[in-house]
Amino acid sequence: MKTAALSSSSSVLRKIRLSPYLLTLLALLVLVAVLYGEEFFFIFGKPKIKRPDPPVSRTDHDKTERPPFAVGRTEEGCDVFSGRWVRDELNRPLYEESECPYIQPQLTCQEHGRPEKEYQHWRWQPHGCSLPRFNATLMLEMLRGKRMMFVGDSLNRGQYVSMVCLLHRLIPEHAKSMETFDSLTVFTAKEYNATIEFYWAPFLLESNSDNAVIHRITDRIVRKGSINKHGQHWKAADIIVFNTYLWWVTGQKIKILKGSFDDKEKEIIELTTEDAYRMAMKSMVRWVGKNMDPKNTRVFFTSMSPTHVKSIEWGGEDGGNCYNETTLIEDPTYWGSDSKKSLMKVIGEVFSQSKFPITFLNITQLSNYRKDAHTSIYKKQWNPLTKEQLANPASYADCTHWCLPGLQDTWNELLFAKLFYP
Repeated sequence: MKTAALSSSSSVLRKIRLSPYLLTLLALLVLVAVLYGEEFFFIFGKPKIKRPDPPVSRTDHDKTERPPFAVGRTEEGCDVFSGRWVRDELNRPLYEESECPYIQPQLTCQEHGRPEKEYQHWRWQPHGCSLPRFNATLMLEMLRGKRMMFVGDSLNRGQYVSMVCLLHRLIPEHAKSMETFDSLTVFTAKEYNATIEFYWAPFLLESNSDNAVIHRITDRIVRKGSINKHGQHWKAADIIVFNTYLWWVTGQKIKILKGSFDDKEKEIIELTTEDAYRMAMKSMVRWVGKNMDPKNTRVFFTSMSPTHVKSIEWGGEDGGNCYNETTLIEDPTYWGSDSKKSLMKVIGEVFSQSKFPITFLNITQLSNYRKDAHTSIYKKQWNPLTKEQLANPASYADCTHWCLPGLQDTWNELLFAKLFYP
């Protein structure tokens, strides 16, 4: 039976090989494949070809490996900090103000009477590329057993609260908590054994403004070489996000203390804002180099958060500010007239000498356009308002801090992008 079957099969194969129709068909397919290779393989199943990975962006700090936490790469030539704001009614805001109990009352603009929500519906669109979509599940999984910390002033605290609001919905009520211990606020995701923390240090260095509650001191003094006073609380962080800017901008020289605040006779010198700021940046870079491990730790620095206190700067009326502003500044070159540029230059000079890779989150220019996004008068007022103030709301408008949800969620989208797709 086997011999008969094989003989029958051989006879069929001989007939197929000799068929002129099959030969013609095969010849035609070969011709099509040669002339229209890409389209031919698309129709009949493109073969799997192992393509080389995109080129790695090399730096002096990292020549062979991806930095910690990276799962991918930003596409070549994509500057996520250069772009424009676009309306997004479908996907914005990323959470609702009423759904996040962790927002401080000085940032809850809807609760305090803001009549519209236009500021919540803008999405940052980089030129020629897109931001990775914020993935709260990925963020929490990568933070499992880790400690993420924001260090700086109230603007950094706003970014910290934004991050907590972006993540907390995935965590059951019984498995999360937020506690404050003097200068340190800790959000704990218990099932992940992870913490997201904020540490109040407006100058990074020790100062007479370090009390997390009572710090509105006009005569500010910063102690030289004192970063370890606060730094001892940062050492175990796996991801650390620094900021410091607003408290340095006094319009006057900065008072620098040599020695200790406990000294009976204090030696105080005065430095220009740029020189004092350079001193702080150098201290931060040295501290990072001594205490952080680039194989396991990521360090970020959030750039200057702009204010909108003079509407004449963007073509508005003299004497106005961010109060009642609901539209964006459309001039792509708008910068304002304060000291951001000179301090940005200081950061560039100091960071370029750092042996530890510090990722710069350049939120300044994109935030400059957002005169609409400040808390203005729609916040908890800590001091009673006078009749004169009530008669002129612009006189007590906060044009420094930002409503949540809002602009600072975008800062965290950029942080997410640089953390996982550097």
